Amino acid sequence: MLSVDVYNTKGEKIREIDLSDAVFGCEVKPHLMHDVVIWQLAKRRAATAKTKSRSEVSGGGAKPWRQKGTGRARAGSNRSPLWKGGGVIFGPNGRKYTIRLPKKVRREALRSALSMKLGEDSLKVVESMDLDGIKTKGFIQVLEALGLKNTLVVMGKPTKEVMLSSRNVPFSKTLDVRGLNVYDVLRYKSMILDLDAVSWIEETLGK
Repeated sequence: MLSVDVYNTKGEKIREIDLSDAVFGCEVKPHLMHDVVIWQLAKRRAATAKTKSRSEVSGGGAKPWRQKGTGRARAGSNRSPLWKGGGVIFGPNGRKYTIRLPKKVRREALRSALSMKLGEDSLKVVESMDLDGIKTKGFIQVLEALGLKNTLVVMGKPTKEVMLSSRNVPFSKTLDVRGLNVYDVLRYKSMILDLDAVSWIEETLGK
């Protein structure tokens, strides 16, 4: 078991807890984390790029000129891709960019990312992130008390006060633990977990 300190919102150590080796003490596998990040970013692509082929461009119909006798090249339609205003050859057609990745790989990559953060001493556990009210300044003060700035805050049961207080902080992001993902873990230099989040992660990823 891995022993870590637990802090309060004032940055004071209050006790220690043991973290599961099966989740936070795994071998770090960069290739799996890379695969999952590519998978996540591919899912976000809108796939809205679309061009019209010669069958979709308006116009055409009549043959521009007769086949022979004009001295010009043969032409069957003014919507030909060779003509200005014609269709596009092999243009994008709303393709989907999503790729398939086994759930087992995604879970292992998340364990690797969490283990890496703990190994780099970039992960802190707090008893609770509860705030007295909706104040961005109060949220920033908590991060400063913990000695963190570029931070991903993961909560087991996000409160309205924390979610609204943190939404305008450009160097931080607050997540429900059920939305925890590899991309966000790697994107931020440090990470905060509350005790509810730790319990959910160990129960879900420790299987």
